[in-house]
Amino acid sequence: MDIWQETGFVRFADIDRSDRITIAAVFASFQEAAINHAEHLGAGREVLAQCNQAWILSRFSLIMDHRPHYREPLIIRTWPRGTERLFAVRAFTLLNEQEAVLVRATSSWLVIDTEKRRIVRPQTVTATMPLNEGIDALAEPALALAEQPDLKSAGTRTALYSDIDYNGHVNNVRYIQWIADISDPDVLESVDALRFDINYLNELKIGQCAELFTAEGAERSLVYAGRHAGQTTFRARLRRDSSCLLGENHAHIP
Repeated sequence: MDIWQETGFVRFADIDRSDRITIAAVFASFQEAAINHAEHLGAGREVLAQCNQAWILSRFSLIMDHRPHYREPLIIRTWPRGTERLFAVRAFTLLNEQEAVLVRATSSWLVIDTEKRRIVRPQTVTATMPLNEGIDALAEPALALAEQPDLKSAGTRTALYSDIDYNGHVNNVRYIQWIADISDPDVLESVDALRFDINYLNELKIGQCAELFTAEGAERSLVYAGRHAGQTTFRARLRRDSSCLLGENHAHIP
C-alpha cells in the first residue's frame, strides 16, 4: 500500500474536559499508523534491528482544523514522501467519517545506527518505498525551530518507566504530555484550530531529569523547551489561533 489507512474512533482516554481529542492522542494515533505502515513496507523495527538500525523521529509539524469529539469515527492515513537530506519524510492526515480533513501533518525521521549511535543515510532503508510524488499533507517540510530566548522554568520531569519506549528513551508522545502538563489547561481545553511544531534534539533515558521551560511567543503562540545536562532535549511551539492557518498551503490530500 502506497498510502496506509486505519479506522477508529476517539476513545475516552483520548479526550480532555472539553470532550475533544488531545494533541498527544493525535500524535499517538499517528505513531501507531506509521509503525504499522513501516512494517507492511518491510522497514519496520525488527527488520531494521537486524542491521543495528532504528527509526528516530526528529521533527513534526501538525495543523489541526478541528478537534473531533468523544466516540467520533476517525480515518487515519499516512504515507512516505521520499527523503530530504538526512531525513525520511512521512505525511499524515486525520479525517472524519465523511472524509473531511481534520488534521494534516508532516514529519522528518532519521535512521540511526544503534551500535555506533550515528545517523545513517535514509536511502539505505527508503530505496524501495513509494515516493507518492505530489501527494502532501503540508507543502512545507516539518519546521526546524530556533532557540527561544527568555524562557521561564516550569519545573522538572524525571524520565520514569512509563515514559520509556522500545528504543530505550522517552517516547515522542510523552513529551507532548509533558508540554500539556506545564500549559494552562483552560487554553488547551478551549482551543480548536491550532498548529503544533516540535523538534526532538537529544534523547532522555530512564532516570535522567529534564528541566522544562515555557513562555509566550509571537502570534498568540506558546513556546517550550526541555534541557538536560546542558543539552536541549526538545523545542516546541503551539499556535492557538485559527488565523495561524491562513496562508498554509498544501497539495492534494488523499
